[in-house]
Amino acid sequence: MALDESSGNPEAGGSRQSPTDYELIEEFRQGKVEGFNELVRRYRQKVYWVARRVMGAHDDADDVVQEVFVRVYRGLKSFRGESNVYTWLYRITVNVSLNALRTKRIKDFVHYDDVVERPDDGGESADGKLLQEEYRTILERAIERLPAKQKMVFILRYYDEMDYEKMSKVLKKSVGGLKANYFHAVKKIQEYVRKEMKS
Repeated sequence: MALDESSGNPEAGGSRQSPTDYELIEEFRQGKVEGFNELVRRYRQKVYWVARRVMGAHDDADDVVQEVFVRVYRGLKSFRGESNVYTWLYRITVNVSLNALRTKRIKDFVHYDDVVERPDDGGESADGKLLQEEYRTILERAIERLPAKQKMVFILRYYDEMDYEKMSKVLKKSVGGLKANYFHAVKKIQEYVRKEMKS
C-alpha cells in the first residue's frame, strides 16, 4: 500500500462538504466524540490493510487496528498537525505492528524465493516441499533477528512497496539511511539463510 499524500477526505455529495480531518479533531477536542468516530470510519480500512501486510493474518491485523485507535484516541488532543493525519496514523500503525511481531512468531510472512535463491528442487516432490518449509522457518528466524530499524525498513519497502521518499516522511529518516538499512537487512537475511541451510 502506497502512502496517500492527500488529506483522505471523501468528497461530499451535493453542496454539503465533508468536514476536514482537522475539523474532526477540533470537534473531538471540544468534547464531541463524533469527531473521533468519523476519523475511525474514514481511516479504519487503510489502517487495517497496513497492519494486514505486516502481520499476515486477519485476526492479528484486527488486534493491531484496535490498539492503533486506542492510541489515536489518547493522542488526538496533543496532535500538533506537523504531518497530515494519515501519515500520523500510518506511523502509529507501523509501530504497533512491529511491537506485535516481537511477541509473535511470524507465519507465512516471507516469500523466500524472492529474497534468496531457491534450491534446485522445484518443490513438486515431498522432499522439495519439506525443503521449502525449512527455508520458510529459517527466513522467519532471520527477520526476527534483524535490528528493529532494519526490520521496519525491510517490511515497508519489500511488503508495502513504499518508496524511500515516502518512507522518509513516515519514519523521519534520511533516504540514504533507509537505503542502507534495507541493503543491510537483505544481506543479513541472505547470509543467515545460506549458513543455516549448510549446517
